[in-house]
Amino acid sequence: MKRILILVGILGIVSVLAPFAGPFVILLLAQVLVLGIMAMSVDLLLGYTGLPSLGQAAYLGVGAYLTAILATKYGIGLGWDFWLVVAAGMLSGAATAAFFGLFAIRASGVYFLMITLALGMCVWGLAYRWNSLTGGDNGINMRGRPKLGDLAFSNDLTFFYVVLGFFLASFFALQLLVSSPFGRSLVGIRERELRMRILGYNTWLHKYIAFVIAGAFGGLAGVLWAHLNGIVSPSDVILTTSVDALLMVVLGGSGTLVGGLIGATVVVFLREYLATLVQWWQYVLGAVYVLTILYLPGGIMALFKGGRR
Repeated sequence: MKRILILVGILGIVSVLAPFAGPFVILLLAQVLVLGIMAMSVDLLLGYTGLPSLGQAAYLGVGAYLTAILATKYGIGLGWDFWLVVAAGMLSGAATAAFFGLFAIRASGVYFLMITLALGMCVWGLAYRWNSLTGGDNGINMRGRPKLGDLAFSNDLTFFYVVLGFFLASFFALQLLVSSPFGRSLVGIRERELRMRILGYNTWLHKYIAFVIAGAFGGLAGVLWAHLNGIVSPSDVILTTSVDALLMVVLGGSGTLVGGLIGATVVVFLREYLATLVQWWQYVLGAVYVLTILYLPGGIMALFKGGRR
């Protein structure tokens, strides 16, 4: 509870100071929040269920491409029907995860990791090769952000507050989920799946439901990601995106939800700042990952009391 109050307090301060920041910083903050939603969806699998997924970019890509296609080809999602696109993005992410889960949940450990990686690459292949629908390597350029009455998302500050609202809604929804008996069952499966089976729990179904829910929030991140960048391309669904989300969770602290946002903040700002200083910034960021895993396996949240879980 204390961590939640601290998070809300920090986000409240950021929201107050945001109008005084430059456009570039505002866009970075919005990017952190969108990737934070994606990282929390990964944390639901890794931190609470014990399923290390490398395919989360697939659901972000499905939500993002659906948003771009509806907006450019049919003009849907640029007005009040934006909320319909949000629902469609989450449903498409959940539906994709429901299909992928039929294959992935049969495995565990490194085998689960490899299956999710392969399934995620299938989505990348479709995005890259299906030129008539996805635009191929060129991607899809958005017409602009929605306008809801007098509220124009084209204003970066306004869109930041919209993304902040979605992040808070996602955080509290996932926090409610992991604090529920279902969420505690997921932790039990993570710790000792065989014992949970002996106690009568359908562990496959629990993991499958968690997998689908994670896909839904990945789809939501995709909808926001499309509007944030104004373009959707295969580079959004490559393996690197899934790896980044997984590392954000590990860096911030798995099994905390808050850690996903912390990891996203560190990665985004460190990456953008280092890129302006040195050409080999990837090595520095890689060193941060390695040092965190070696000397702070519980992530940054482990520095605080009760930070691991």
